[in-house]
Amino acid sequence: MRRENQSCVSKFLLLGLPIQTEQQGFFFALFLGTYLTTVLGNLLIILLIRLDPRLHTPMYFFLSHLALADVSLSTVTVPKMLMDMQTQDQSISYAGCITQIYFFMFFACIDNLLLAVMAYDRYVAICHPLHYTIIMREELCIRLLAGSWLLSFVSAVTHTLLLAQLSFCADNIIPHFFCDLAVLLKLSCSDSSLNELVIFTLGSAVLIFPLSGILVSYGHIGVSILRVPSTKGICKALSTCGSHLSVVSLFYGTMMAVYLFSSSGQSHDKNIIASVMYTVVTPMLNPFIYSLRNRDMTLALGILFRNNNLFAK
Repeated sequence: MRRENQSCVSKFLLLGLPIQTEQQGFFFALFLGTYLTTVLGNLLIILLIRLDPRLHTPMYFFLSHLALADVSLSTVTVPKMLMDMQTQDQSISYAGCITQIYFFMFFACIDNLLLAVMAYDRYVAICHPLHYTIIMREELCIRLLAGSWLLSFVSAVTHTLLLAQLSFCADNIIPHFFCDLAVLLKLSCSDSSLNELVIFTLGSAVLIFPLSGILVSYGHIGVSILRVPSTKGICKALSTCGSHLSVVSLFYGTMMAVYLFSSSGQSHDKNIIASVMYTVVTPMLNPFIYSLRNRDMTLALGILFRNNNLFAK
């Protein structure tokens, strides 16, 4: 298609969630409550880690940044979705769509990499407990964190710049509640083979390598536990890794669901529901998982509330 036959797209139309008009009020209240819970819960985790000296360890250092990434990931998509439901104006500008894609991919990638870093931290804590403080020193933690942010930036910028080179024709309808990279590639009039190649190579690397690191880390942890199959050792491993394993299962489970639904040609509705799970539900559940299943976090939370009660009196 020649350039002069293409119309310039200045905005896109987000179809939003597959819900009936009469159900808009209910789902608006539901997702507003979910978003507020996500923000307050994750900010509470960051506050607890900041205030309690006993939580100044590598695991909670990474957890605080995971909580920040979760809040940011939800903030990229949910407020826009809520505004669309309330105002019935489902349009988003071209620049706004590109910006949303960049930040969505940036924070999703950080989530992915931090889960791998936290798995390595748990591996060192269980398999090399005597050398834990030597291996997981402050310099290494900062480098791992900086590397996660840098790789996420490079990945997101690469996809965004390549997307910005594409042309879009009259079809500007996005059957989703946020700007999705895969959908925009299908809407493009240009040849998107380079974009697809980069998604396959860079995207696969960013996803597969961290997941492989998580599996290898927990494989070593499992072997270490089996060498000394005591009830005490199993309970210690579960208390140390249970929360992280739950979050990993939620994150990768919903990501796999999105991939399977989109690649198998399933309906857009199923793809949207799976996307809601990892962009809205998972960030909300993470604070509860770490608070309810983690003794240190529960203790810090109890101390915080007791201190507030003392000040109130």
